[in-house]
Amino acid sequence: MTAFLKLSQAIDSLNERLGKTVAWAIVVAIVVSAVNAIIRRVFGVSSNAWLELQWYLFGAVFMLCAPWTLKVNEHIRIDIVSNALSKRQRDWVDLFGHVFFLMPFVAIMLYLSVPYFSRSFQSGEVSSNAGGLLIWPAKGLILLGFTFLFLQWLSELIKRIAIMRGDLADEEAGHSAEAEAERLLTELGTAQDPRSGTPPGDGIS
Repeated sequence: MTAFLKLSQAIDSLNERLGKTVAWAIVVAIVVSAVNAIIRRVFGVSSNAWLELQWYLFGAVFMLCAPWTLKVNEHIRIDIVSNALSKRQRDWVDLFGHVFFLMPFVAIMLYLSVPYFSRSFQSGEVSSNAGGLLIWPAKGLILLGFTFLFLQWLSELIKRIAIMRGDLADEEAGHSAEAEAERLLTELGTAQDPRSGTPPGDGIS
C-alpha cells in the first residue's frame, strides 16, 4: 500500500500545481477582455481572435482545474444527506461513486476525446469565424483535462481504500457543515474584546 500512497501523493502534487498555475488564466482572460474593450471603444476595431482567446482561457481553467477541485474535495455534494450518514457509510458512498459513476464517465470522455482531438489536429482545424483561432488546441484541452482527472480519480480511489483500511488518516473528518458553522461562530466570538465588546485594538491604550 505504501507504493500506491506514494503514487497518490505524486498525483496530488501534480494536479495541485497544475491547478494553481492554470488558475492564473482567469487574470489573463480579464486583461484580454479589458484590452479588447478599450481598443474597440477607442479605435473602433476588434477581432474574433480576442473573443475566442477568452473562451480558450476560461476553457483551460475549467478543464485543467477540475482535478485540483476533486483533490481538495470542493465539488458539489448534498451535505444534508452526507451529514446524516456515519463516516463508514460516507466512505462506502464515496468509493461506490468513484468506481461506478466517476470512472465510467471519465473513461467514456477519454474514449471520445482522442479521435475528437486527433481529427481536428490532423486537419489543422480553424475557427469558422473571420479572424478566428485554431480549434485543435481547445479540443486538446478537453483530452488533457480528462487525462488529469483520470489520474486524480486513481489518487482518490487509493486514498479512500487506504482510509477504510486504516492505513491513512482522513483529513476531511470533522469538516462537516456543522463543524464549519461551529468554527465560524467561535471565530466571531473571539474577534471581539470580551471586556468592551469591541474588536481588539479599537480602544484607547
